[in-house]
Amino acid sequence: MAHAPRGTAGLGRVSGLCLAAAGLVVHLGTAALTLGWTHSVEKTVWEEDWRLTEQGLVIAEARVKGSGAGMDPAPDARLIDGFWRWTPSLPPQDTVVMRRSQAVADWYLCVEGACRPLERLVPQAADPVTLRACDRP
Repeated sequence: MAHAPRGTAGLGRVSGLCLAAAGLVVHLGTAALTLGWTHSVEKTVWEEDWRLTEQGLVIAEARVKGSGAGMDPAPDARLIDGFWRWTPSLPPQDTVVMRRSQAVADWYLCVEGACRPLERLVPQAADPVTLRACDRP
């Protein structure tokens, strides 16, 4: 699985990425990560590499293992190692909101190649879960 580099140097007033859900704030200790999930209909893996910049959260790459039911790769996607990969044209975001459902597998997060389900970080019932910059203490 792809992973993104750590580090928060040069990020001014923020100290990396945090998850916020159900009144909890979880410091992830990184400025870059991979978000992944399995599509509810196609049962296909979708992953996105996000990194924190001074402008906000930037998506570095999206990739999907297959296509169909709203999971079409971008026209400029390239097939590499079984995944269709591309760089989405999306401006920096303040937050990334993840919705959860008992009907599908939970999201997972990967930092430096170590992946874990979202439920290990915030309660399964917490919905939505927001990825955002952490404020420096």
